[in-house]
Amino acid sequence: MIKKIFPSELRMDLVSNDWVIIATGRSRRPESFSENNKKKTINSKKNCPFCNEENIKEKIAKRDKEDGAWFVISIPNRYPALSASDELKERKQGPNRIMDGVGYHEVVITSDHQRQMAQFTQKEMEMVVDLYQSRYLDLINKKFIKYVSIFHNHGKKAGASVTHPHSQIMAIPIIDPDLRGSLEGAETFYRSQGKCVYCEMIEWEIKDKQRIVYENEKFIVLCPFASQVAFETRVYPKEHSPNFEKMTEGDKILFSDALRKALNKIYKGLNNPAYNFYIHTAPSNEESHDNYHWHLNILPRTSNWAGFELGAGIEISVIEPEKAAEFLRKQ
Repeated sequence: MIKKIFPSELRMDLVSNDWVIIATGRSRRPESFSENNKKKTINSKKNCPFCNEENIKEKIAKRDKEDGAWFVISIPNRYPALSASDELKERKQGPNRIMDGVGYHEVVITSDHQRQMAQFTQKEMEMVVDLYQSRYLDLINKKFIKYVSIFHNHGKKAGASVTHPHSQIMAIPIIDPDLRGSLEGAETFYRSQGKCVYCEMIEWEIKDKQRIVYENEKFIVLCPFASQVAFETRVYPKEHSPNFEKMTEGDKILFSDALRKALNKIYKGLNNPAYNFYIHTAPSNEESHDNYHWHLNILPRTSNWAGFELGAGIEISVIEPEKAAEFLRKQ
């Protein structure tokens, strides 16, 4: 029996039907929020929790360098937003729905304290991608899990409180609202047009060429036509594929190449900006999502959302994606 310790709960918005995570296990006193601006990012190797062997004793998975030392590992998050359990309880408070915060939360750490993903060699990036895939395959089969989110925050502006390069993996009992909207949009397009919306878009981008940043045999890197932010960049498989976790060994090599090139161009062209990236893939559940097309989104933190973006839900990007792609191609 797995011990039930819930560091969070999920609450549903009655209007949108979207779930949010209330991280009660990370709870703070209300007055502590006034101290946010005083909080510093952990920069030094001496104080780094990921350089402290005591903090990384429990290695869930690892990929070794040629000399036998580990290069990338996955460990349990010490302050998880979700916890494993043998049961998942839902309850109501008045009209509101609440669900136990059941799931898994891991941290993917690379060994070098300073060197970020934009500076990795091809082999190093392959090891990271390989670990992403293996952890996804393990976690998606856990009880109650409906989706596995793989994401990376780089820089304080992107939410990284520790500068040591690391990604995170969260296995959750729901489909996240952003992905759900994309799944529904892809299905609607297929019903009306009889084809995958992403394949249609990629075919046009290859012909038009204006927004392509980089491509290899199997993958394309581009600045999307309707970019959310300046220099938004996406990595797509050229061939229709709903599921990230089903990549072959050959595909992983070429995906690693495309991701490495994309991050390096952003790093050089924008002088090492803060950014977030995340993988969107079709959920591996009982429903069919054959009309979806997995991809990786990179969002450089080139600006902050203000009142209009938050209130209207419409992003403002201050550079045409055609010019952004042209600039990044030259890097």
